[in-house]
Parts: sequence; structure tokens; C-alpha cells
Amino acid sequence: MKRKNRFITGYAGLRALAVIGVILYHLNPNSFMGGYLGVPIFLVLSGYLVTDHMFHAYEERGKYDFKSFYLRRIKKLYPQMIALLWGCSAYILLFQQNLLAKLNQIVITNLLNVYNFWQIKNGQSYFERFASNESPFIHLWTMSIEGQFYIVWPLVIFLLVRYAKKKKIIFWTITALTLISALEMAILFKPGVDTSRIYYGTDTRFFSLGLGAMLAVFWPTWKLNEHLDKGDRRLLNIIGGVALIGILLMVTNPIFNPQKAFAYRGGMFLFSFVTMILVGVIAHPGSSWNRWLTNPVFNWIGSRSYGIYLYQFPVMIFFEDKVKDIADHVVLYHTIEVILILIIAELSYRFIEKPFGRIDWEKVHQFLTKALNFKAKHYQAKALLATGIIVFILGSFGIIKAPTVKAENPNHSELATQIKSNRNRQLKKNKKLIKEAQSRKKAAPTSKSALLKQAKQLAATKPVNKDFEKYGISQVDLQLAQKIQVTAIGDSVMAGSSQNMQKLMPHLIVDAAVSRQLGNTIPLFEQYKKKGALNDNVLIGLGTNGAFTPKELDQLMKIIGPKRHVFWINVHVPTRDWQDQVNNELNAATKKYPNLTIIKWHEVAASHPDWFYDDHTHPTTEGSKFYSAYVTKELVTKGKY
Repeated sequence: MKRKNRFITGYAGLRALAVIGVILYHLNPNSFMGGYLGVPIFLVLSGYLVTDHMFHAYEERGKYDFKSFYLRRIKKLYPQMIALLWGCSAYILLFQQNLLAKLNQIVITNLLNVYNFWQIKNGQSYFERFASNESPFIHLWTMSIEGQFYIVWPLVIFLLVRYAKKKKIIFWTITALTLISALEMAILFKPGVDTSRIYYGTDTRFFSLGLGAMLAVFWPTWKLNEHLDKGDRRLLNIIGGVALIGILLMVTNPIFNPQKAFAYRGGMFLFSFVTMILVGVIAHPGSSWNRWLTNPVFNWIGSRSYGIYLYQFPVMIFFEDKVKDIADHVVLYHTIEVILILIIAELSYRFIEKPFGRIDWEKVHQFLTKALNFKAKHYQAKALLATGIIVFILGSFGIIKAPTVKAENPNHSELATQIKSNRNRQLKKNKKLIKEAQSRKKAAPTSKSALLKQAKQLAATKPVNKDFEKYGISQVDLQLAQKIQVTAIGDSVMAGSSQNMQKLMPHLIVDAAVSRQLGNTIPLFEQYKKKGALNDNVLIGLGTNGAFTPKELDQLMKIIGPKRHVFWINVHVPTRDWQDQVNNELNAATKKYPNLTIIKWHEVAASHPDWFYDDHTHPTTEGSKFYSAYVTKELVTKGKY
């Protein structure tokens, strides 16, 4: 039984779930690790609805109205996109000029729907949420992929309908393209290598669109029969329920961590496939899922999902740049961010998407007549026109000014230069220290009292590192530091101070590098243990870049073993909401592991904001000396000798 194309209200609910997932991921990627999977939901829906619409036109009329399709897409997508680009450009010009560099390129590539390719070449990783120059446009890669799909796909379907003709051939052609895309993503993924190329790539993300298009071939909306018997209706509803549960489980499962292999080697494809099943079930008029996913809240969010998606990241980036104590008020600040996103999305929907999404030139003329009639009041029209003109002028000035602004290369900053220099020293010095650790024979431990007596004598006769005494460490402790043997593994905070730490503790093996998180660093501890270079004192500096699970901490403590003394420097990262989560997890672990001592750097650092760079997390040159002295003092006071 043939049916006309109908508006499927349940898709608003699915869009609502997708955009909620994305927002939760951007707010807290550690707690909502799979929220980024909301994007494949949008892509599967686009692939299905666009392809279904085209096949319906070819079957009913034998042709497709390309002009009408492209005009609808332009009116739907571009008004809000232009408003976002110019609005953000105006804000950047006024309040955050560190983001001006390359702004003109960002605007142009978004307008041309090639921003994802620009990101592959120029942008930072989608998963780097700890950068002072983080772009408020970084999430727009998906809009470029959709834009490219809207431009190219009607032509692809035209060629398939004209030359392949049979639905079977068309289906298997689309299936082949889909599988090639998924295989390409899996093959191109390399552990430890930045995933931007495959995360942003149109070719490697097409499979989500392709699965939706495949569904449109054998599950056309206008041919689905609403008259099902109770058994078939029940089965369809069960399949939809299982698919939805599967989606929710995948979104919340750590295995879908977007920085690990599974997500790229089949994970995202599996998620898209299950989404395709749910999309098909919702589309069927004999299923109850369309009705179940239709409610006022989902309808409101779903109808504004485009604006919500566009504005969520700029709101977060601009808000978090101005608010530096997010870790102290996580729920409050995130609530404020969500409210701002929803308010802006509603305003955008009312004053941009609705009027410009279906441009009526008569209404445009009426609006301009009201706004420019200085004898009549019409305050709303005048305010809207004035706001639009101001934003356009400021945004345009920012875009024009952008080429004259030199981009700040984060790799050439004072901190980055110091970390790079320290890293080179680490690698060079560690070779010698590791050999010493490997060849060191177990001797009877010297008593702490004997070491202390010796340190006091040397402090009086042969003082060392006297310049560090003003940073809160005594000469006796500095003498003890000459003897202690430690293996330290950490992230960029430790990396920035490693030269000072090795100066204070000559036998310190330190391996610290940027962007490290616990989950990805655990194998490094195993390597040091196998090499015989894991000393009796193990110093850990991880947690700056994200939270970790109790399971990961347990795994690490098992590798290190109960005979070694583990010192873990807690984190001071007030601009990120995982600070307290990490520190609470560490405090809880001390009750489980008697050989674990927390070095409370956060408590010391919180009252000394002058010790840090603008990110409020990495110590300056002077702050590094306080950090190194404090950590060393804790080690020599409580460590093994």
C-alpha cells in the first residue's frame, strides 16, 4: 500500500536524544564518554530522510526537483549558520581576540562546506579540551559533512536511478560505499596517533549516512503498511526497544572511548547500524515508537536541535574562558551554560530559522517597512534590525582583521618550549639512570635515623641547591633528596618541572609528557617494571587531562605492587570540572591501598594563583620551583631509602 511522505514526529525525539548526548559529552567528556555518538544519529537520519524523499520523487514523478531541494537546504541551514559565524566573530573581536587568527578561513570554509577538511589540516584535535586557544567552531565539522552530502548525494542517486535502475543493484552499490567507508576508518586508525583525520573525514564518516540511505532503499516510508497484526506490531516494538537500549548502553560504555581503538574499528559502525534499526522502527506506522518518542519536551528540543547544536560549543568556550573556578561550582556553571544555550537556540529559532527558513519576500518587505518607519513605534522590528546590523558590522570587521593577526603557536609558547626541552633532557638522562637501576643490587636498607644524621652533617658542611631553600624545603631535606631513588611518570604539569625535580633528586627517573591520561599510560608502568626501572618509590602525576575509573586505578596499583611506595600528586585544574572527581578518587584509594600517599599539591596551589600561567594549571618558571620543592620534600619525608 503506497502512502504519501509524512512528517514523522518521533524523529524530533530521536534528535533530542542525540543533541542531549552531544551537549553532555562536551560538558563532561569523562562522565559522558559516548555522548559524541549523538552525531552519527543525526547522520543516519539525514541519510534516510534525504534518500527516501528522492526515491519517492523518482517513483512518483520519474524525476527529482534539484533546484527546489538545494533551495530548501540553503534556507534551512544557512541563516542560522551565518548568524552563528558573524555573532561569534563579533564576540571574538570584542572580548576574546586571541581567537581572531584564521577566523576568516574558518568562516569561508564553513560557508563552502569544507571546514572539516580545513580542520584536518589546521585544527586541533576534537578531543583536546585543555587549550587556551580552543576554537568555538570546532564542532562544525559535521555541518560540512552534511553540506557535502546534500550537494553530492542527489547527483549520486540520479546516476544510480538512471543507470543501475534496479533497486537491488542500487542497494548493493550504496552498501559497498558504506562498507568501504567503515573499513577505511578501521584501517587508518593507528594507536597513539591523532585521530582527527578519520574523525573529521567525509570519506571515513560516510558510513553513517550510507546506512541511512541503505534503509531508504528497502524501507521506504511511503510503502510501509500501518495495518499489522498484534504479533508483528509487538515484534516491531520489541526490536525498537532493544535498539534504543543498545544505543543507551553504547553511549554510556567506556569501550566507546573516542580515543581508543574500538570506536574506530567497528564501534561507530555498530552504533550507526543499531541507530538505523531504530530509525526504521520509528518510521513504520504500525510501530508505537513514533508515538512514544513524541511529546512536547522532545518536540521542542528536536525542532530546535539545529540551533542547540550550533550554539552549544561557542557558549561553553566563551563562558569557560571567563569563569576560572568551574571545578568549585560544577553543577551551577553547567546549568548556567545549558540555560544560555537553550535561550539562544530559542531566540535563533524564533527570529532566524522560522522567518528565514521559508523566506517570504512579502513578509521581509513588511518587516523592513516597520523597522525603517521612524514615525511608528514597532520597537521589536527596529531592535532586531539594529542588532543584526551591529552584529554584521562587528563580525565583518573581525573577519577582515583576522588575516593581520598572527596565530599564536601553542607549541612555541614559553611553557611548551620548556616542556619540550625538559622532555629531551629526560630521555637523555633516563638512559643512564635506568641502567643504574637495572644494575643496582639490593642492599640492606640504611636506617632513616642514620640517613638523617648524615644529612644534618652534610647540611652544615656541604650544602647543595641552596637556592631552593627559599621555596620551602630545608637543607637537610635537600641532602636526603640526593639519596632517594624514584621513578616518576606524569603529564605536562610534571613535564614542565622535571628539570628542577631531577636537579633536586639526581637519581630520579622521570617520564612526563603532554596530554597523558591514566588509561593510556598504564602500559608505560608495565614497561618500566619489566625493564627493572620501577624504583621502590613511584611518583605519579596524572589526572590533569581527565578523570579515570576506580578500575584503572586498581589496575595500576596491581602493576606497581604492594611493596613499592606510591606517591600521587593530586591535581590543581580549577578550570575543569573533573578536578574534584580526580582528587576525591585519590583520597578514597588511600583507604584501600596503605602504600599510597597523596601529595596534596591542590591544597597548596589553591592559595597561590600567582604561581601559574593563564591556564591556572601549569606552574610558571617560578611556580615550578615551588612545585618541585614541595613534591621533593614529601618524597624525602615519607619515602623509602
